[in-house]
Amino acid sequence: MEYAHATHGFGPLYDANSRILILGSFPSIKSREQAFFYGHPQNRFWKVLARVYEEEDLNSIEEKRAFALRHRIALYDSIEACDIKGSSDSTIRNVEPADLTPIFETGQICRIFTNGKRSAEMFEKYQTTQIPMICLPSTSPANAAWSLERLVEAWKVLRTV
Repeated sequence: MEYAHATHGFGPLYDANSRILILGSFPSIKSREQAFFYGHPQNRFWKVLARVYEEEDLNSIEEKRAFALRHRIALYDSIEACDIKGSSDSTIRNVEPADLTPIFETGQICRIFTNGKRSAEMFEKYQTTQIPMICLPSTSPANAAWSLERLVEAWKVLRTV
């Protein structure tokens, strides 16, 4: 598989009530096709969040969008554009960081969580903020060492904000 230059393709999800910002690294091919976060059916992000907040599984984009805003969660990614092979974070290069300013200016963000180490690395390299950041284990199917139950336990920290 060859490198391709890719752009994010869709904007962040947030509103004036957002208190938590969850950042992925860069959207997968499936997410870019759907123009929404964590669109690959094997990614456990939405299953994890539903269990953390003790709600039913989320199916449609509308349900996922409403869920995030109801729980005061903003969503975006650390990277706006990059060269990448497929959807593999490990191949990311030539990064253009995301501009998170509108989220910080509009929302009430008091805690940032990254979905995996690559997002945390990109956030720390390119962003400057006094808001605390916590790196959570990736919900990607590539993170097979973490079971769904183990991910849910780690991600319960969201409920402390």
